[in-house]
Amino acid sequence: MKFVVLALFVAGAYGCGLPTFPPVVSRVVGGVDAKPHSWPWQISLQYNRQGEWRHTCGGTLISNQWVLTAAHCISKGKEYRVAMGKQNLIETEEGAVFMTPATIVVHEKWNPLFIRNDIALIKLESPVTLSDSIMPACVPAAGLILPNNYPCYVTGWGRISTGGPIADILQQALLPVVDHATCSQSDWWGPQVKETMVCAGGDGVVSGCNGDSGGPLNCQNTDGAWEVHGIVSFGSGLSCNFPKKPTVFTRVSAYIDWINSKMVAY
Repeated sequence: MKFVVLALFVAGAYGCGLPTFPPVVSRVVGGVDAKPHSWPWQISLQYNRQGEWRHTCGGTLISNQWVLTAAHCISKGKEYRVAMGKQNLIETEEGAVFMTPATIVVHEKWNPLFIRNDIALIKLESPVTLSDSIMPACVPAAGLILPNNYPCYVTGWGRISTGGPIADILQQALLPVVDHATCSQSDWWGPQVKETMVCAGGDGVVSGCNGDSGGPLNCQNTDGAWEVHGIVSFGSGLSCNFPKKPTVFTRVSAYIDWINSKMVAY
């Protein structure tokens, strides 16, 4: 009950998953520049390197004080900040907000060797003021699994091509869901993919790439609100776009109890 009250309070006038500037969604294959502030929950996780802030991962604002990202994005000893309300990483933009974490909670059973439980929460130093360019995504119902080929979108500033530079402008790409039965086939990801994960893409044309890690798999529910169903976890080491090797996401709906418990505890 405490979490339910918190969630309602956090949503405020803006609610969740309903951007003021809705994204332009289509069946276009390949990544495209996102409409400015159409994914207002997308954050850039940045680290301090010799006094210069550099983008390292994506993440998702899920309340006015909590960000969801991947465990593999977090390294001990690094100084981080969360950039919100950004479209172009190299430009100064009105309405952008930068905050340092008060707490970073990495899943207790995160296993980097086998890539298990690749999920982390970041509590911001203070609640961020929600606006047209900064608002939370909704989280899905616990245990919810989307059907094969459900249209979702990956967003981020990841590398535009294998070994290439990261994007300056936020990108979006259509990545249809690949069901577990298909993704766990031997010529796809096989047993490496667990039921706590969700696959999307795998057509050899478009996928997540380095720098997209930790960012959301955005899927629209039947009420029109956008939910974060996945956290970019891993992909093919051979290429950012490789047939039958879809981007693999941590399935958020498998971790709702964990998320709720940490948001209450901290």
